[in-house]
Amino acid sequence: MITLILAVASSSIIFVIFKLFNRYGIDVFQAIVFNYFTAFLIGIGLYGQEWDAAALNTTDWIGYVLLSAVLFISLFLLMGNSSQRNGVALTSTAVKMSMAMSMLLMILLYNEPVSFLKIAGIMLAFAGVFLVSFTRGTSSTEKGAHWMLLVLFFGSGILDFVLNYVQKNALGALTPSLFSAFGLGSAGVLGSVVLCIELIRRRAVFRWKNVFAGLILGIPNYFSIYLLISAYRDTGWTDSTVLAVNNVSVVILAALIGFILFKESAGWQKLLGLLLSVAAILFMYVSSLS
Repeated sequence: MITLILAVASSSIIFVIFKLFNRYGIDVFQAIVFNYFTAFLIGIGLYGQEWDAAALNTTDWIGYVLLSAVLFISLFLLMGNSSQRNGVALTSTAVKMSMAMSMLLMILLYNEPVSFLKIAGIMLAFAGVFLVSFTRGTSSTEKGAHWMLLVLFFGSGILDFVLNYVQKNALGALTPSLFSAFGLGSAGVLGSVVLCIELIRRRAVFRWKNVFAGLILGIPNYFSIYLLISAYRDTGWTDSTVLAVNNVSVVILAALIGFILFKESAGWQKLLGLLLSVAAILFMYVSSLS
């Protein structure tokens, strides 16, 4: 249980850091690239001793490292573009609601038991996340940009499922901590290639403050992924329940941080969404005990 709580806390800290990026004029893409290398070094520094040469006897995990890296960096780039063309509200909603697809895959492929409480909890979770995330009238959707929302929905769901599947089936002698480090490091390599192209074409300007921002972001980013993978194993809950509780808890905590620290508006719609989200977590937690 403690790993899941820490995973939620790590993901929520990322929300605060991104908010501060806007305040201090940080180039988000550059910070993200350096954040990946920071996360890699943290994983290697803390858990490098866990490396076992026997991991090379089964190399299936290498393909999943590369797949995860591609999903990490490509989904981030798409989120940035979609936020500009579709609006932040619609983009964030598409990403957060992607848990519907990954949860469905877990239930179907793992033959997880389904109860009334779990179904009710899932439905409340979707309603709560939608109400908290979506704000009418804030989107400036451009013609022909809706496809980005669909790709983000399916891509984010696939990433969640891939991380879960790897933990259950493909790690072999490789530990979750090192898998997380390798995936994030590979994403950094891919991102640095794109960044170098942007710098050569003079579409971006390098600034050291972006490197420093990436160093700060990389710490919670690494642990948000590593701890979520560990939570699948440590909680004793079904995987779909862990994913749902994690995502909905992040939505709740991020919303509360927005209300308290950044003085964001807390209308009846968001407050109702938070109440539904809390009820969803309680329903799914009780269903996991049976």
